[in-house]
Amino acid sequence: MVMGCYGIGVTRIAAAAIEQNHDADGIVWSVPIAPYEVTLLSLQPNDPQVAATCERMYTDLTKAGIEVLYDDRDERPGVKFKDADLVGIPHRIAVGKKGVAEGTVELKARRAPEVSKVRIDEAVRTVAERVEKERGGGSP
Repeated sequence: MVMGCYGIGVTRIAAAAIEQNHDADGIVWSVPIAPYEVTLLSLQPNDPQVAATCERMYTDLTKAGIEVLYDDRDERPGVKFKDADLVGIPHRIAVGKKGVAEGTVELKARRAPEVSKVRIDEAVRTVAERVEKERGGGSP
């Protein structure tokens, strides 16, 4: 017996989106169809200040209605950056020991080459505004 399906389905939509939105580093999801809107990278997960900052940011982002992938694996920062690009989450927040000491975190949009430093207390609001804008102005 042979069965065929010629309709449009979730897997075909995902495959088409990836085919149209990728680069040499991996997938580039748009916010409306991304599995997560933000990836939060803990660059030194064993450092108590970094861990506390990440936990607070994760909680605040979640309360703001942002879907967050929290990467607290015990891996080198370069591995985490590469994996974040490969998976293609639209926004990345990197929290490291040096930045926490300065009171900053790094923000990067997957589609943009530049990384910006933002004060820790402004990061959640900044990312939430960017995500809401990319959602089309709907509420988070």
